[in-house]
Amino acid sequence: MRIVAVANQKGGVGKTTVTMNLAAAAAENGSQVLVVDVDPQGSASFWADRAGDKLPFDIASDTDPANLAQLRRLDYNTIYVDTPGSLEARDVLTTVLAEADFAILPTEPAALALLPLQRTIEEFIKPRGLDYRVLLNKVDPRVIADAHDAAAQLDRAQLLRFRAFLRDYKAHRTSPIDGQVATQYRDDRSSREAKADFTKVAFELTSLWANAEDNGSAPLKGVI
Repeated sequence: MRIVAVANQKGGVGKTTVTMNLAAAAAENGSQVLVVDVDPQGSASFWADRAGDKLPFDIASDTDPANLAQLRRLDYNTIYVDTPGSLEARDVLTTVLAEADFAILPTEPAALALLPLQRTIEEFIKPRGLDYRVLLNKVDPRVIADAHDAAAQLDRAQLLRFRAFLRDYKAHRTSPIDGQVATQYRDDRSSREAKADFTKVAFELTSLWANAEDNGSAPLKGVI
């Protein structure tokens, strides 16, 4: 089992969209997947309510640290946890990160988004020796240079990042209302590209884990 925390102290960076769609990509590849919504805003739970029984993975909502400390007892291949976007639930976030094997930190490709991102990494991720990758999200498809500039900033700050990034497509913005995840998007050009972005990130993520194991790192809580 792997527990993946999707985290960033800054709100509005797309944590729920990343959580739901990477969970869908993992489920499409045959994994038994659970999404746990620990964000008091309940965005993932709202999404699941809109979807009814159409999601390809299970979802649960819980903000009790005592329960979250038992996540590893559950019978799933992968658990994605959608964490709070502020410090109002610090005990919840710290409990999830203590259980997690990996953290994904979505961020917008904007200079002002990097400060809270760095604060999250320095305060919550690195002290735990938790492996992580920053994921550039909400990239304007018309201005891909923004992603390259942001990637260069992350590299200068010596922050680990995904090579792949997520462009900002309408399908991502409407999917919570439609109750759909990326693997269920309609078959048109922009939706196919939106889905392809998540497929690339999911492939890179599984490759990171496989390489860590091949290199002799611990498969759980390993630092690359």
